[in-house]
Amino acid sequence: MRFLVKTYHGLIRNKRYTQLLVLLSFLLTFGAVRAITHLQRSGLLPNQQGALHIHHLVPGIFLILLSGYIGISFWHNPKLRFVTALLFGIGAALTIDEFALWLFLEDVYWTKQGRNSIDAVIIVAILFTVSFILSEAHDHKWLKRLQGKLQGL
Repeated sequence: MRFLVKTYHGLIRNKRYTQLLVLLSFLLTFGAVRAITHLQRSGLLPNQQGALHIHHLVPGIFLILLSGYIGISFWHNPKLRFVTALLFGIGAALTIDEFALWLFLEDVYWTKQGRNSIDAVIIVAILFTVSFILSEAHDHKWLKRLQGKLQGL
């Protein structure tokens, strides 16, 4: 238990914690949205009825705008930085999940062209992951820790 608490506090102090929050909130939101849409399509969850259908990219765009504004305005506040990282990851997932709608300007979510959204999510997730790994590697702390552990052997 102590190890988990120590690891948690080490993560919070890490400068790249916000990058990790963006990545995790992006992946979890994408998974949740896909699960919900599949349940809606199968009739297990209700879907929007009527002439007006608000795609989930709309709240995604608003979350990206909101997180960008808050992040720029209050960058010095660590707690708000964590919140904006979560909001940005959620908004990015909601928006990128409907990437095919951007391309074709029609609802192709369940068609062959809808696969473009999955490809875009994979690319963005890879970019977020590589960015996190490169920023961690660029710091060289991992190399010093590894050298210390190798010297201890």
